[in-house]
Amino acid sequence: MHSDDRDDPFGDIFDAGADTHVDVYETDDAVRLVADLPGVEKRDLTLQCDGTTLTIQATTGHQEYDERVRLPAPVDEHSADATFNNGVLHVTFDRADASAAINVE
Repeated sequence: MHSDDRDDPFGDIFDAGADTHVDVYETDDAVRLVADLPGVEKRDLTLQCDGTTLTIQATTGHQEYDERVRLPAPVDEHSADATFNNGVLHVTFDRADASAAINVE
């Protein structure tokens, strides 16, 4: 039997390394991120932020997530407020203060 070299139209549905669906919203004061992580437990989730990029990592028995999300504005990573419920991650950051003006005398 010859194998078919065409792409499998259902391959992405059953792929164990599926991409994370992430939405990012920004206001004048905050940046909010919502990510769908089906099958992930809170204990399997790791988040890191450097002020411009949020890294989401999780490993389950069936999936592996490793997403780096470039944030639309610099944020204060120490202001992060995160919740995780039923596979949906919500993270909110305060926007970083604008650069301070320097007076030249």
